[in-house]
Amino acid sequence: MSDAETLAVYQEKAREYATMVGGQHGNPQLLEFLSLVPDAGRILDLGCGPGASAAIMVARGFEVDAVDASPAMAAEAARLYDLAVRVATFDDIEGTARYDGIWASFSLLHAARSDFPRHLGALHRAMRPKGVLSIGMKTGQGAQRDALGRWYTYYSVPALQRALTDAGFAIHGSSTGRDKGLSGEWSPWVQIIARA
Repeated sequence: MSDAETLAVYQEKAREYATMVGGQHGNPQLLEFLSLVPDAGRILDLGCGPGASAAIMVARGFEVDAVDASPAMAAEAARLYDLAVRVATFDDIEGTARYDGIWASFSLLHAARSDFPRHLGALHRAMRPKGVLSIGMKTGQGAQRDALGRWYTYYSVPALQRALTDAGFAIHGSSTGRDKGLSGEWSPWVQIIARA
């Protein structure tokens, strides 16, 4: 993420966000994703926020690289879960065949549309053969800021599936829903599982 206004919101509201997302143990999308990653596999948690999902991965025996662009979020992950989070942006993801799984849950929706194919390409390169990607995005059209000032780029489900297949992924499955986020606004979303 390179949008300064979005990053500033997460810096300011890191503790509030940590409280909101703390109860991830029953998250069906996370549990489905973990069931597809090999035991003790290596996972990239891209945009890990305050670390709730990464902590579950570690507790289940996975090797986890937790990454977030917000130093305040990294500090929350250390405080709450004793996690070492690397402060980095989407552009800092590099390497080849490093991960058995990548959990990109509602992080890449902050990327500009023009950058999205490049980010997906980097994730595909970083995956081991048959690696599993879980990507969560808000659905819709266009791009805009929410009530807090965070930048969102929206995709229809078919457009997101095309972007993934163009990057070399094969769609495995998806789920949809509607939730209220940090801004208090309700939004529809999709979580897609794909394989490298």
